[in-house]
Amino acid sequence: MSKGFYNVPFYDNEPVLSYTPGSAEKEELIATYNKLYKQTIEVPMYINGKEVTTDNKKPLSPPHDHKHVVGHYNLGTKEHVKQAIDSALEAREKWANLPWEQRISIFLKAADLLAGPYRAKMNAATMMAQSKNCYQAEIDSACELIDFLRFNAIYTQQIYQEQPESSTGVWNRLEYRPLEGFVFAITPFNFTAIAGNLCAAPAMLGNVVVWKPADSQIYSANVIMELFKEAGLPDGVINMVTVDGPDAGEVVFNHPDFAGLHFTGSTKVFKHLWKEIGLNLDTYRTYPRIVGETGGKDFIFAHENVNTKEVATAISRGAFEFQGQKCSAASRVYLPNTISGEIIDHVIEDVKSFKMGSPVDFENFITAVIDENAFDKIAGYIDYIKEQDDAKIVVGGNYDKSKGYFIEPTVVVTSNPKFRTMVEEIFGPVVTIFEYDPKDFEKTLELVDQTSEYALTGAIFSKDRYVLNHMMKKLENAAGNFYLNDKPTGAVVGQQPFGGARGSGTNDKAGSYLNLLRWVSPRTIKETFVPSTDYRYPFLG
Repeated sequence: MSKGFYNVPFYDNEPVLSYTPGSAEKEELIATYNKLYKQTIEVPMYINGKEVTTDNKKPLSPPHDHKHVVGHYNLGTKEHVKQAIDSALEAREKWANLPWEQRISIFLKAADLLAGPYRAKMNAATMMAQSKNCYQAEIDSACELIDFLRFNAIYTQQIYQEQPESSTGVWNRLEYRPLEGFVFAITPFNFTAIAGNLCAAPAMLGNVVVWKPADSQIYSANVIMELFKEAGLPDGVINMVTVDGPDAGEVVFNHPDFAGLHFTGSTKVFKHLWKEIGLNLDTYRTYPRIVGETGGKDFIFAHENVNTKEVATAISRGAFEFQGQKCSAASRVYLPNTISGEIIDHVIEDVKSFKMGSPVDFENFITAVIDENAFDKIAGYIDYIKEQDDAKIVVGGNYDKSKGYFIEPTVVVTSNPKFRTMVEEIFGPVVTIFEYDPKDFEKTLELVDQTSEYALTGAIFSKDRYVLNHMMKKLENAAGNFYLNDKPTGAVVGQQPFGGARGSGTNDKAGSYLNLLRWVSPRTIKETFVPSTDYRYPFLG
């Protein structure tokens, strides 16, 4: 048992490698990518530490080269979900009782492994499976996941240190127990780091987890499981199942030991799951914790008093990095019509300079969208725009899926602030600009706040500090992550805890202690050293 209180090593954020021409990291990454691209792997499910396969194999292909198969995953059934839950519950007592510093050590080792020998493999897997360019992979699958693991270790210590006051003759203590049951983690395709964090964060606090990754992220999810296994994670603590969502949900949400949902995905799916959990409340041993980060219709709003090139760069980066497939991506922009032409010209110039293709070619800023369903949805929006009288495409607007799911970065200008692409989440490389009259500045601020059901990220630009302060107050509830004179993407663990409210989720702030608090069930302990022996109080005389 523990014989002392241990301080977690202090960490800065993991440095982002540059991958400049001729650098060692670039050569290693290209070599690793090519190696993975040429081989064909089989991704198992991981249940109780065992690699589980089925007769139902599904192909894994790069979005930028969808006819090329790099592996297969094993599609599981409800029975595999039941096995994963049983495995987690069997591991729970031993894992929960393991001293906290022993649990944390496993994930700190995983962070060091990822910073070293696993870095190129994790990045290459993310580039290939999710079609991220090298920089987007580096800041996600390497740096952000490393930061999640290290900073969550620090936050765990911080939480355990928080203790109540005690009066004379009494010792009050707060015990941070894991939840009574198992946590179900559902993770998206767009960030490998989110996939790793959603299953690892509850486990750090002593919880056991059943994890269902997105089908299009299974390749890099397999690398995460390899990483955790090498770091020494005991069998059954995190169980990865690759099953259809409804099959998983039917088992998980009808199980009495379901204790929490850690979710990142669409708003529609999250609302459905919340309703399903609500309908089954009488089934559960405890009230489940529900933590979700969902959609966004993220904005950039520029005041007249701005540097036009700064605003344009925020649009070009914020809207089109990773093909707009970030929950935080800029997708609606409000520009004063006195300077909008100059800003739009800068953006058009940027977009025309973008190169598009495979992520292994480091000259490509743009690669493919994730799959055919996404391609068809985004192409449908572009076709719709072309048919409307109150909007026009000023650059981009073409697409081709013959080899990969490639869609040109597309900039739309509309005279209608409620135009469809100003309101609906597209999740692709399409940004819509509304030009407002500066006389309608206040009215347009209200539009920003009221146009979307979401409240995830937003950015405002002005050189006037009074204006910035006014805009911040006016848009107080419009975004959970708010940016002054910057693009609305790129939150860093420990610096900008991430999450939004309204239709964007429960705002539990991944990358901070706030998220970890959702995965503990505190027990207050009061110990009285000399108990009373007479029921009478002094006032009784």
